[in-house]
Amino acid sequence: MSDRIRAGIVGAGFMGTIHARAIRRAGGTVSRVASTSPESSRAGAERIGAESAADSVEELIAADDLDVIHVCTPNVTHAPLVRAAIAAGKHVVCEKPLAVDVAEAEDLAGLASAAGVTATVPFVYRFYPTVREARTRVAGGSAGPLRLLHGSYLQDWLAEDSDDDWRVDAASGGASRAFADIGVHWCDLVEFVSGHRIARVAARTIVAVPVRGGRPVNTEDAAVVLFETDRGAAGNLTISQVSPGRKNRLWFSVDGATESLTFDQENPETLWIGGREVNRQLLRGTSEGRAASRYSVVPAGHPQGYQDCFDAFVADTYAALAGQAPDGLPTFADGLRAAHLTAAVLRSSESSSWVEVSS
Repeated sequence: MSDRIRAGIVGAGFMGTIHARAIRRAGGTVSRVASTSPESSRAGAERIGAESAADSVEELIAADDLDVIHVCTPNVTHAPLVRAAIAAGKHVVCEKPLAVDVAEAEDLAGLASAAGVTATVPFVYRFYPTVREARTRVAGGSAGPLRLLHGSYLQDWLAEDSDDDWRVDAASGGASRAFADIGVHWCDLVEFVSGHRIARVAARTIVAVPVRGGRPVNTEDAAVVLFETDRGAAGNLTISQVSPGRKNRLWFSVDGATESLTFDQENPETLWIGGREVNRQLLRGTSEGRAASRYSVVPAGHPQGYQDCFDAFVADTYAALAGQAPDGLPTFADGLRAAHLTAAVLRSSESSSWVEVSS
């Protein structure tokens, strides 16, 4: 591997652009881009600012001058692309969901482990400094034993009947949409902060708009989930891509015996700390532990956001390529965990019963 990590990106859309920015911020080089055709690859490379365009995905994966491949394509294509990248000896960053079902996710996680490659999934909300502060407080015991984990992840980009996207079609996005797309982000974040694992779920999925683009919709617009954890806490979660006015409101509260900790992704500079006598708002950069300050990249009072989280995620991934072991780096094991949670939610909704989450 060269001193400067050389990355290839498969998929030149919105997420490919986000990855490209993060690669450069991590000190890497966007060496090649591949899209659906030579023409779209060239257009994507120009838009993203890559050094060159590959005529095909196969050409990019086989290139011997790449260290890592970023997979930023529709969900159903993830598994074959990841398999090919691992077979070619490449490290992999794969957009979530890692796979559209548990069997595929298990296969990919096993292949990555057997090959000894670094393989990560961008659960990037872990990289907000205030999230790391909440995790540190829970682990240090200041919240006391956790009793209740609750919150929501709400968006509105599919709120109108005329809204449509490739993710709506199960043939491209998989059997689950809202939960597999954003619900797993919430679950990953709350499990990361709390140290609890969701053990049982009772879920209901909702198709709010039954026809989009002239075709029937068979993936959920929203979901509501009750759950219990492996450490005795209870919780509830609302997921929606059809809530007008909510752009990307990922909100959670972990409520312990002595304090509650609340995070709002649309206002990420502040961690709300609730107490019986006094409530506090801890601002990023004012009173942080070492784990949180590592991810504060601009002075306090200058807001950090989503791209900063993505930059930190890719930087930690590339540190892992160099032999380091950054704390909290989300790997294919976490992608597999998300697949198990998604499968349990779908089974519960179909059966109208409590379902155990496989581990």
